[in-house]
Formats: sequence, C-alpha cells, structure tokens
Amino acid sequence: MVLITADLRYNSLEATRSVMDAVVAPIYWVADIPTRLSRWGDTNLRTRGSLLEENARLRRENLVLEGRSQQIAALRAENTRLRALLNSSALLQDDILVAEVIGVSPDPVRHEVILNTGESAGVYIGQPIIDAAGLVGQVIHASERSARILLITDSTHSVPVQVNRNGVRGIAEGSGDLGTLQLQHIAATTDIREGDLLVTSGMGGRFPQGYPVGTVTLIERDPGKAFARILAEPAAALDRTRYVLLVFSDNQASAE
Repeated sequence: MVLITADLRYNSLEATRSVMDAVVAPIYWVADIPTRLSRWGDTNLRTRGSLLEENARLRRENLVLEGRSQQIAALRAENTRLRALLNSSALLQDDILVAEVIGVSPDPVRHEVILNTGESAGVYIGQPIIDAAGLVGQVIHASERSARILLITDSTHSVPVQVNRNGVRGIAEGSGDLGTLQLQHIAATTDIREGDLLVTSGMGGRFPQGYPVGTVTLIERDPGKAFARILAEPAAALDRTRYVLLVFSDNQASAE
C-alpha cells in the first residue's frame, strides 16, 4: 500500500516501471505471434477455391458492366436517330405520327414490316410512311394496335416519281432487292443522269409531292431499245430503320 501511494503521488517508481516494460516487451511480442500468423494466413494463404470463386465473381461483374456499356452505346445511337427523325418532321407540312418497327416479314420475297400503332391512332390503308431520309412505303393492313407496311422495294410496289432537277416523271418500282429501285418505260433520250434525286410527284394522290424516294445509280442506254435501263438506290434506310413517321396528308383529311 505504501509503494502504491508513493507511486501515485510522487511517481517514485517511474524508472522501475520503464525497466519492467522493457523486460516484458519481448514476452508481449511472442504472445502475439499466433494472432499475427492468423492474420497473415488470411491475407496470403487463401485456398485455391476461394481465389477461383472471387475470380468468377469479378468476371460476372465485368460482364454486367460491359453489357451496360453496350446498352448505353445503343441508347446513344437511338437518340441520334430520333433526333434526325424529329428534324425531318419539322420540315413537313402534313400531320405526322411517330411509330416503331416491331416486326419484319419472315418471307424473304415480301418486303414488309410491322408497326406498333394502328387504327386506334388513326392509321389507314394506303397511308404514306417515311423516315428521316425519305419514303419507306405505305400501309397495306391496319388493325386496332398494329399496322403492316409494304416497303417501296417490294416487287409489287410502285410509286410515281419525278426527277428533282428537271421534273421528268416516271414510275419507281420495287426490284425485290432492299437496295435497288427500277424506273420503267423511260425513253432512252430522256434527260436523266446518275446522281439525280427522285422525289414523289404527287400523281395519283397516294403519296404527297416532294418526298425523297431515291438517287439514280445506273443508266444503261441500248441503241436498239426504246427505253433505258435505270436503277436507283432508296433514300430511306429500309433495312435498319427503327422509327418511322406516318404522314396524314391533306388529301386524306378532306376525304374523311
């Protein structure tokens, strides 16, 4: 009790305490060896199974992140296409409705697509369809919630056109190839050139005047034939367009 009291009041045993701490320090270090060995083992001696499991987990997480990155890229591209579509709609004088392509005809001979809107939105048979670049086709069947579109390249489709440069008229028919239109019964002496833009002429009242249809890519004139062979490339992206515009023309409004 006297020693404790003296130590508390006068720190008389400070030197002795320092010596004892130095003496017992190695004992503390040796006693802590099992704990340090356990920590070292947890950190450096993991089993092969745990490493494989962690590697698999990291692979899964990386795959998820890559998938999300691809989706972001797809959304960015889709946003670009929608902006182009909206910019084209701003130039139209007719009323329009945006629709999405949700299906493609499995028959390789038929060039048809299915839209996610129908009669409930006012869609009617014969309605013109365009995208951001030009004429896509027309509605051939409409149900309550969907519509079937015949593309301009289908072998049964034709559209009255005119050369934008000089007004020469003709009929652009589908060739059965998504990348090709053909102009029939154009005289060999007609003033038409490769690179000429073809637009809808408005003849027949089905398609409003002025929509781009295609660009002339080939002209073959045979001296022994009265008509030239003329091919054109469609202006619209028929094989990859996702969103289209349904055009409500003044002619249809007046007919109703």
